[in-house]
Amino acid sequence: MVKKKRPTLQDIADRVGATKMTVSRCLRGGDNVSEPMRARIFAEAEALGYIPNRAPDLLSKSTSHAIGVLLPSLTNQVFADVIKGIESVTEPAGYHLMLAHYGYSREVEERSLASLLSYNVDGVIMSESQHTERTLRMLGTAGVPTVEIMDTHTPPFEQAVGFDNVRAAYDMVREMIRRGRRRVVYLAVRLDARTLQRQEGYTRAMEEQGLTPVTLRSEQRSSFSVGATLLARILTEAPDTDAIFCTNDDVAIGAFFECQRRGIPVPGRMAIAGFHGHDVGRVMVPTLASVITPREQVGQRAAQALITRLSGAAMGERCIDLGYRIEPGGTL
Repeated sequence: MVKKKRPTLQDIADRVGATKMTVSRCLRGGDNVSEPMRARIFAEAEALGYIPNRAPDLLSKSTSHAIGVLLPSLTNQVFADVIKGIESVTEPAGYHLMLAHYGYSREVEERSLASLLSYNVDGVIMSESQHTERTLRMLGTAGVPTVEIMDTHTPPFEQAVGFDNVRAAYDMVREMIRRGRRRVVYLAVRLDARTLQRQEGYTRAMEEQGLTPVTLRSEQRSSFSVGATLLARILTEAPDTDAIFCTNDDVAIGAFFECQRRGIPVPGRMAIAGFHGHDVGRVMVPTLASVITPREQVGQRAAQALITRLSGAAMGERCIDLGYRIEPGGTL
């Protein structure tokens, strides 16, 4: 397929009878173009479907007015909420986002970061707190502001916005134990850093009460079906289980549906808790117990911190912890 030739500044200039420089100044917001000419230029640009070429700006200037955002998943509602929060701040400030997806792989994150930095992004928001050595070297060399999100337990590269996954998991499991559950199993998927942090909190809560921690793991992508599959494994491998704490709500809801299918009363026979507090968990019956996390606010605060630093201000607070809330719902 032959790539079509884009309309150029010269094409617009030829149609309005002006110089290419006049057209360029007008489209960049210059105020030294007459109103009649300005109207004609914008009308012709619209008619031609003109797309600005930012490559010269990227080559000649030290800023791009773009922020790179690295995401581990494009299907997880958690990160959709985070992006919504980021955009609510960056768009009014005149910054646009460049998104890169790395599928929870540090090596892919490394390549994605190299690509974003090659476009001269002004700052980077990263969804992980653990990176390859080359990723850290690139961040240091680039010298652009960096904010890591969703984890304040791990010391950040520069600055972090989020919550403590270890403490949140600990508090939820303590609540399950307080309500009389003694054989609580943790369902872990993906096995990324945050999943392992939640396992740490779960294990600590269990061992403090003299209980035996049991974790069932899956490296598959988080989904309802994975939760159902892990629940089936529990009934075979640990049939005396009376509660399950899941690394996220998708897994918890899948386990709940499997309990329904098998006629297992929830919360009577089996208590279930998730993590993040997705909308679907709030409207199901009974409502899902979950750790409610401020995903949209995390995105907002991360973007605000980044733009504040881009304006020349000092970094400020290194770890911005927005906390969480334990919601017992109707499944404990």
